Amino acid sequence: MNAPATAPIPVFLDCDTGVDDSLALAYLVSSPAVRLVGIGTVSGNTSSEQAARNSLDLLALLDAPEVPVAIGARDHLRKTYNGGVPHIHGTNGVGDVDLPTSPHEPVAGSAARLLIDLSHAYAGDLHIVAIGPLTNLALALREDPTLPSRVSAVTIMGGAALAPGNLSPVAEANIGNDPEAAAAVVEADWDLTIVPLDVTMENVLHEADRLRLLESDVPGARALGEILDLYFDFYLPTYGTRSSALHDPLAAAIAAGGVIPTLAPRVPVVVDTTDGPGRGQTVADLRGQSLGAVDHPGVRTRVVLGTDRPLGPHLLDVVTAPARRNAPVEV
Repeated sequence: MNAPATAPIPVFLDCDTGVDDSLALAYLVSSPAVRLVGIGTVSGNTSSEQAARNSLDLLALLDAPEVPVAIGARDHLRKTYNGGVPHIHGTNGVGDVDLPTSPHEPVAGSAARLLIDLSHAYAGDLHIVAIGPLTNLALALREDPTLPSRVSAVTIMGGAALAPGNLSPVAEANIGNDPEAAAAVVEADWDLTIVPLDVTMENVLHEADRLRLLESDVPGARALGEILDLYFDFYLPTYGTRSSALHDPLAAAIAAGGVIPTLAPRVPVVVDTTDGPGRGQTVADLRGQSLGAVDHPGVRTRVVLGTDRPLGPHLLDVVTAPARRNAPVEV
């Protein structure tokens, strides 16, 4: 997934802009390896409408107001939006921090439509990074089954291969909130990288890191430091210190080539869409992996189980760097 320095990867970000989504968005805007060309929002951490407002406000702080943002699905394929997780991400999705309001508004049309349009504008090069429930991607696949032929790669934060889930004993939240959509994405004919809880829970941001953000000269970085405060409180019982997992930004960094998977076998993955206790589980066939990554012939889905370095220091270096501008084309 590494691109030449002269050719940043065009990325469409699909997100439910909560706290860790905000970190991922900032990373993608700030990374010189990436050209963020569009954002679609979906309900998850917060509603798709609130996620769009959060994204627009963050883009303005990050000096990237030109990136188009489209509101996507409020409800999932089989269930209505349940109100999100305000105890984790705050009532507004960004830790109850009041961000300066961007004068920009979402573009007309759905997130699925924006994705399809961008797949034509960047045919063969577009990389999708999806860090929320996968409803918008499933809707885009329904609307245009030829979409995968124009997409270079898809990276999602979701699932749990060997680790426990966080929505249920086996289901991770992005997958478990819309298993039918996740199944459609996993079954589509494109190169798919799954970044599951197995690795995201091992990548942690600490209080000293948050303080570095707060002390940054970059306005967007300072806002991230404020946004993380409530999130750190939520993770205190998990890690025993004020810190947090780096779920979504790890997927962003892997997509951009800033963090390299060292153990990521290509294996069959099935999403459980039944109504039993396994609903939302990502069942990865990891048999035969005891001696290292073993790819199954013809399989285009890889599951990341190890990476070359911790994300935290790299993430901080990228998001605290001076702002850069790289406007997308009109679609």
